[in-house]
Amino acid sequence: MKYISQIFDIALRELNIVVRKNQIYGFCMLVFPLLTVLFFTTMLDDGVPQDLLIGVVDHDDSSTSRGLIRNLDAMQNSRVKYRFASITEARCAMQEGKIYAYLYIPEGTAAKLMAGRQPKISYYYTMTCLSAGSMASKDLKTISTLGSAAVGQATLRAKGATPGQIKTALQPVTIDAHMIANPHGSYNYSLTTVFVPGILMLFMALLSAYAIGMEMKFDTGKEWLARADGNILVAIIGKYIVHALVFLLVIFLYQYYIFKVLDFPRLGGVWSIVRLSLLQVAASLGFGIFAFGLMPSLRMSMSICSLWFVLSLSMCGSAFPVMGMDPPLQAMSWLFPLRHYFMLYQVTVLNGFPVIDAWFHLVALVAFTLLPWFVLRKVKNALLNYVYIP
Repeated sequence: MKYISQIFDIALRELNIVVRKNQIYGFCMLVFPLLTVLFFTTMLDDGVPQDLLIGVVDHDDSSTSRGLIRNLDAMQNSRVKYRFASITEARCAMQEGKIYAYLYIPEGTAAKLMAGRQPKISYYYTMTCLSAGSMASKDLKTISTLGSAAVGQATLRAKGATPGQIKTALQPVTIDAHMIANPHGSYNYSLTTVFVPGILMLFMALLSAYAIGMEMKFDTGKEWLARADGNILVAIIGKYIVHALVFLLVIFLYQYYIFKVLDFPRLGGVWSIVRLSLLQVAASLGFGIFAFGLMPSLRMSMSICSLWFVLSLSMCGSAFPVMGMDPPLQAMSWLFPLRHYFMLYQVTVLNGFPVIDAWFHLVALVAFTLLPWFVLRKVKNALLNYVYIP
């Protein structure tokens, strides 16, 4: 009972600091996380980029070339915005960022098609923006393939081939493709569920280091420890239980918003979401406390948290697969909490598999939660003896 009353007393003290004395907590716990959720979910609301600007250089000006251009403009990801008189104009427009790609149809394309002389059409795309360039090139390649297929179909039909023979000649192998877990190919489903938790974990780690640093800066750490009779473990639990509850509330609101309001795909149950959220908060707070114990300085500990969690957005494997990285980077990816969060989310929430299939990642998040245990004495010593240096 003694420890429980001390934890409750310290929690009330921390609640008073969060609500009344320091507005940074309110912004970093509520305002900025909610703005982050709204920013990412609205920015990626269409799922994939649409109506990417495409240019056309049509020197043939035939019914065939105009049909290809109309088909390209009708595609979801592309919109033919400009028609250029020369390749030089199109290249300059792409270099200036006005278009992402352009299609070049040389003179005599339709005549060569009908004569079976295999004309060449060219398309150029920029990879300055990886996603836009990839989607533009995909549409241009599709249009080129469809154009040649249409001519081949007309030729075979003129030779008296049956529809079955035409289909077999044009497409000898039928592709049956299935997109698992993200059937719409939505960037919102794949990126929001990683970037938003990653930024929330960054806020949690920063604030956990900041909270102890402020105690040392204003020399209130002795009073904080006195409320726990010098027991640093009780002091830590009482202080961070308020942070954990507030962040859990924000995360549950975020989970409700994406899974119930936006209807993000998931096969896992509610318990898998709750378990992952608890581990997310505990691991982030634990890492922040550990960073302060490692470097008992407000500035240095927050810098460590910022660097580590910003790097984790690249190292977690959502944008670039970890298996494609160099071996040293693959080994290093295990040191980032977001990597384990992402794997648990994929296995238990997105695909609905049992947690035993990702037990190592669960153990890793628990280990991040327990990291402060190794630096508690150092944190206590810093609060009692260190002098704050700006």
